[in-house]
Amino acid sequence: MEKRAKKPIHLFYCAESEELARKVAEQSESIQLQSISWRSFDDGFPNLFINNAHDIRGQHVAFLASFSSPGVIFEQISAIFALPKLFIASFTLVLPFFPTGSFERVEEEGDVATAFTMARILSMIPKSRGGPTSVVIYDIHALQERFYFGDDVLPCFESGIPLLLQRLRQLPDADNVTIAFPDDGAWKRFHKQLQNFPMVVCAKVREGDKRIVRIKEGNPEGRHVVIVDDLVQSGGTLIECQKVLAAHGAAKVSAYVTHGVFPKQSWERFLQNSSEGLVNSYAYFWITDSCPLTVKAIGNRAPFEVLSLAGSIADALQI
Repeated sequence: MEKRAKKPIHLFYCAESEELARKVAEQSESIQLQSISWRSFDDGFPNLFINNAHDIRGQHVAFLASFSSPGVIFEQISAIFALPKLFIASFTLVLPFFPTGSFERVEEEGDVATAFTMARILSMIPKSRGGPTSVVIYDIHALQERFYFGDDVLPCFESGIPLLLQRLRQLPDADNVTIAFPDDGAWKRFHKQLQNFPMVVCAKVREGDKRIVRIKEGNPEGRHVVIVDDLVQSGGTLIECQKVLAAHGAAKVSAYVTHGVFPKQSWERFLQNSSEGLVNSYAYFWITDSCPLTVKAIGNRAPFEVLSLAGSIADALQI
């Protein structure tokens, strides 16, 4: 069967995502980087200019976004809404981290499910000449969030787990790896992609006024245990999971999260010289580059290791 020719892609990007965009472009000669001038008026509101706007008519266009804070979302939404109206053949939005994904439900009257709000905003992206916009998101917090999007966009949910599997195969103790989940939610989210590994499932139980992590099922004794979740914020749960796994005889403990959010530099808790008493507690801590500001802050400091989504994004742009 003859291999299908790759379609040429014009890839725009926000300022935060420039490094990742360049890595994506390096994956294929069919991807050409384009730029936007991210300027502001004196009052702080965006004064944007899409460079080479006339040249992208009739072309396949993509935008690599990073909604790292509310302050940068409006200017990117402005560009995202403008690009499809430039008579382009198709439009793809790549938003590796869907930031409000963990706020997806209402537990009591008055709660605001901002995941739904964000999905509704993205569902209003204008159609290009080729039809609805494709929205590529990695490891969204809950798969049912696909139903938050309207019919005028096509959400495409990808995963960073293949990157983890590739990295695990390279480990010297690859045949001694056990996968651990910090709670039932993570198990439901990822266990089918990791079903060839022995598994440990942890759970938070209440003892008095405290919530304590316990092992619900599985045995970590003598194993290199890799904790898997979609994202990390303060890291408190991962710290408690590591402690209980080590107490039950794990030979080594590592962690993987697709999205290293780490507000207020909470990643510092995991450094080998931190004051958390976690010296050498993590053999590896793998994250992807879905949160560019985190990647820039962490650098190559142990135990962190960045698994790039660049190749996966380049493939997704050909869908």
